[in-house]
Amino acid sequence: MKIENVKFGSYEDRDVIKYTLTNDNGVSISVLNFAGIWQAYMVPNNEGGQVNLLLGADNIEAYVNPNNAPLYVGRIVGRFGGRIAKGQFDIDGNSYQIPANEGDNSLHGGANGLSQQFYDVTTSQDQEKLQVILTTTIGTAVDQLPGNETVKITYTLDNDNGVTIDFDGQTDAKTLFNPTTHAYWNLSGEAKTIQGHVLTLNSTYHLELDDEKIPTGRKLLNKNTPFDFSHPTVMGTALQEMQEQHVPEGGFDDIFVVLPSNRLAHEPVATLMDAASGRKIKMYSDRNGLVVYTANGQHADGFNRPAGQWFAMAMEGQTLPDTPHHPQFGDISLRPGYPQHYQIHYDYFA
Repeated sequence: MKIENVKFGSYEDRDVIKYTLTNDNGVSISVLNFAGIWQAYMVPNNEGGQVNLLLGADNIEAYVNPNNAPLYVGRIVGRFGGRIAKGQFDIDGNSYQIPANEGDNSLHGGANGLSQQFYDVTTSQDQEKLQVILTTTIGTAVDQLPGNETVKITYTLDNDNGVTIDFDGQTDAKTLFNPTTHAYWNLSGEAKTIQGHVLTLNSTYHLELDDEKIPTGRKLLNKNTPFDFSHPTVMGTALQEMQEQHVPEGGFDDIFVVLPSNRLAHEPVATLMDAASGRKIKMYSDRNGLVVYTANGQHADGFNRPAGQWFAMAMEGQTLPDTPHHPQFGDISLRPGYPQHYQIHYDYFA
């Protein structure tokens, strides 16, 4: 096992460093100190080479290109994932207003959230695993949310080829904490789209959304709809059904209610397989929401898949979004003296 780091470029007059963790099986992950970007998840293929399971780029310019910014490729997003309606929320009767960065709403922590920050980095390894640990403190002066929040993101690669992302937060004032990873998956290595992928979700319901993708508070049954992934479903079939229903996005940008899980005792929240290669990811998350986004109509250039519709898909594990307006969805508040921890884990099979 080994840990390496190299300069990946420069941004805002600072060096962007790529940290690569490689286990005893030749599987590796690479993470950047900017935005906590998960740049690569490299696995062997049958031809003696390697395949990146993630949408990624070989230079920082592709990630920070304003044309690509709406995709949040590979980034840690927060302090909260998803949308907060009108950028307004209450905690214990106190009202807060934060800037909107998508129409009238605040998305993924706002314009200056965790997805825009540089992180301090340390690394660690033992006989079974390697880790890269990212830390930053983000305050009101940066993102307009209350409190100075210290965030630690830990990426772990183990010798079973699994990857774990731990999210830890603590604060000096009441605030929000519901971060996630915006990694995009295309397990094929060669295919231009994820239409040949097969998805299974541990989900019975998805959230009803308004025209601005804000939850209404209602949960809708998945059964007998394109949202039914209770059995292995070819993505191309589901995407075609969405188009036949004239969904404006032409694909999925939706929030599934999932049963929180861990790899020790539960079913995964999601299983994604590339039918052609047999590569498969099982995803576990200890929170009740999963956003599935199929990069509908996005044409991001500079990445390792040809720009075009459905060229990769994101699976964002988080507490159901906009909880300040729908307390039945969960609690994403973070309070002084009560640190919070969340985890997402991926098992890889071939």
